[in-house]
Formats: sequence, C-alpha cells, structure tokens
Amino acid sequence: MPKTIQTILITGGAGFIGSNLCEYFISKGYKVVCLDNFATGYRHNLNDFINHPNFRLIEGDIRNPQDCNTAVQGVDYVLHQAALGSVPRSINDPVTTNEVNVSGFLNMLVAARDANVKRFVYAASSSTYGDSVGLPKVEEVIGKPLSPYAITKYVNELYAEIFSRTYGLETIGLRYFNVFGRKQDPNGAYAAVIPLFVKQFMNYESPIINGDGNFSRDFTYIDNVIQMNELAMTSQNPEAINTVYNTAFGDRTTLTQLVGYLKENLTVFDSKILDVMIVNGPNRAGDIPHSLASIEKAKKLLGYNPKFNIENGLKEAVKWYWKNLK
Repeated sequence: MPKTIQTILITGGAGFIGSNLCEYFISKGYKVVCLDNFATGYRHNLNDFINHPNFRLIEGDIRNPQDCNTAVQGVDYVLHQAALGSVPRSINDPVTTNEVNVSGFLNMLVAARDANVKRFVYAASSSTYGDSVGLPKVEEVIGKPLSPYAITKYVNELYAEIFSRTYGLETIGLRYFNVFGRKQDPNGAYAAVIPLFVKQFMNYESPIINGDGNFSRDFTYIDNVIQMNELAMTSQNPEAINTVYNTAFGDRTTLTQLVGYLKENLTVFDSKILDVMIVNGPNRAGDIPHSLASIEKAKKLLGYNPKFNIENGLKEAVKWYWKNLK
C-alpha cells in the first residue's frame, strides 16, 4: 500500500481490462479516476466499487481535449486503456478507429504532459508486429501493419516516444497479447474469441474457428496484465521507462487446443457441452497466423513473473462466466 495516497487515472476504466485495473488499484489503497464514454465499456463493470470513497467516475470522451484535461487534474499516473479494439472493426470503420486510437491518444498525452503526470502507461498491441514472421516476437523487431487498428497502435508508440524525448514525459507501452478473463464481453459483433466461444458452448451452439484451427495465439490472463501495469507504473529502474514491453505469458495455443480446453472446463458444469460440434470457417482478413511473445525484456527490466498460464487462466475465466452468464 502506498505511503501517501496517490491517484491513478484509468481511461477506458469501464471496459474489460480497465475495470479490472480499477478494482485492483482501489483494493491496493490508491485513489482511482475512471474516464469512459461507455462506447464499449459497461456501467455494470463498475458495480463492485462505484460507491467506494476512493473511486471517481468521469463520463467523457478522449476525443474531447477538455474531457482529457479535466480527468488528469491532480493525477499522479495515467493507465491509458481507452481505445476502439478489434481488427475487423477497424477494417469496417478505419476513420472512427483512427479518431479514437490516434487523436484521442494524442489528446491524452498532451493533457498528461500539461498536468505534470509522473508516468503515462498505455495499452499497446501485439498487432504492431504485423507481417513479421519470426517467433517469438521481440520488442525491437516488428513488421508492416496488417490492419488500420495495427497502424493506430503503432502510431501510439511513435507518439509516446516523441513525448518522452521532447517533453520528458515518462511513458511505457504494454503490447497486450490476446488478453482474456473476467468481465470480458461475450456479446456484440466484435466479441473476443474466448468469451464468444464460452457463450456459444453454454447455449449448445457450434463455435466457428477461423481457418483450420492451427493458427496460434499467446493467450494472456487478466491477472498477468494487471501485474504488468503495476510494475510499469511503479518501477524505479531508469532503464525500464520510455520503452515498450510484450505483455503475455510467453506460450502459444492453437485455436483447436483452445476449444479443447474450453470444452474440458465447461463440461465440469454441463456434460452436454462435450457433444457440441466445432465448425471451421474461412480465415479472417487482417489476422496473423501465429503469435508468441518473448517476455524476457519485461522479466529483466521490470521483474515480471506471470502467474497464470492458459490452463489456469481458463479455469478461472470459465468459473466466472458460468456464474455470470447463466
């Protein structure tokens, strides 16, 4: 617990990752300010702490500079999670994706600089690796982006680096790799694969795997991501700041393996799920075949030590979904 109460602004704090960060840092004794426009976040994600004396909600939009300026007042740290995620959404609507992810990001950087925020930690993305084929992915070697979303997240890194060099704002980018866990939305056109598949299995509907099922991802449980945000925010190692880190477990799972793990965990609650068939569909535009992170840089410079592999994380996630989706 901090010696003096410090204040963290979490943008996108009503979203999946943001709301988990809000809950965690309130429990650690920080004051937390949440800025969200509820475009993709949900008020029910805030239910467990909405009335906590150390929590404050600002309903606003990072595309509005005044909302950003209001939110950073009296703030020590920014954990910037607000963004429009999803590769398919960015392909369908590149303009809005750019407005939120690039213009909104720049607004937040300017506001943080002007408010003398101590450190700006932001959600970067593994999509930045683009068409780079080497595995595992190491932070210093990237390819060309494969989607408008990937472009926006790479631009975030470039802006953060410039603000560090030009204005002295401490920044750290966390390249998230396929984060999953409690509070992740299973509904909507752009639902992530794990909550979507869980919901379909629970309804005895056949999940559709894009491609032959051999595409692989470094699925990363939410608690590992919380650990990385805390380490990035609090690190006193001067070598650890003004850079980017892979935020992952450091292992990869094929979509076919993922479905098997989900079935295994869900049949504990309902044996009929074992009989649900799997359907294979076409590959999805903008998808990279394989994703695997090297986490050596985060281990070395931040002391990162992820506790949840895919099996342990899915066990916890499925328990949460079974309780909250039924």
